[in-house]
Formats: sequence, structure tokens, C-alpha cells
Amino acid sequence: MGINRTNIADHLVQYQLDMIGKTMAEAYKNENWYHEWTLTEEQHAQFRAYAIPLIKKVFKCNKRRAEATFGWFDLSFGLRIDNENTDNNEDLEDLKL
Repeated sequence: MGINRTNIADHLVQYQLDMIGKTMAEAYKNENWYHEWTLTEEQHAQFRAYAIPLIKKVFKCNKRRAEATFGWFDLSFGLRIDNENTDNNEDLEDLKL
């Protein structure tokens, strides 16, 4: 089954976690995952570049609406951006999404 309106949020959360080498199971086990796990500016830009076209396709909306939807999603479920603390981002060069 492909990505649709009912599973896009789960997919985007998992996509972010994949970017930092984490899983949903690890997030469930770590109560402080949101405070400990972060994206760099570069990773966040890559995530945004992936998410907005996907949102446009799934919801059949224009770019402006997709950007607004991404903004809502990012505020609600997005990992924080922290370029200083990259201990969870050790192998950025090896990650190809």
C-alpha cells in the first residue's frame, strides 16, 4: 500500500527518524527522544524538499497549501534543528535517502 492521507504523517515521522538512524521503536523506548534527537539545517532542508512535493501529490493541492501543511506538520511533529549537537548524526555522508 502506498502513501495516502491516512498514513502520510506516520511516513514523514519515520522519514525524519531514518535520516538520523533511529526507529519508531527507539522513540517509544526513549521518553526524551524529542529533546535528544535533532536534525541539522541541511537535513531539515532535505526533509522539507522531500515532504512538500509528497504533500502536494497526496493531498492534490498547490505548492502554497503544501508549504503551509508542512509548516503545521513540522511544528507539531518535526525534530528540532540543532547544528551543534550532532551526536545522533554521526554518519551523514553515508546516509542516502
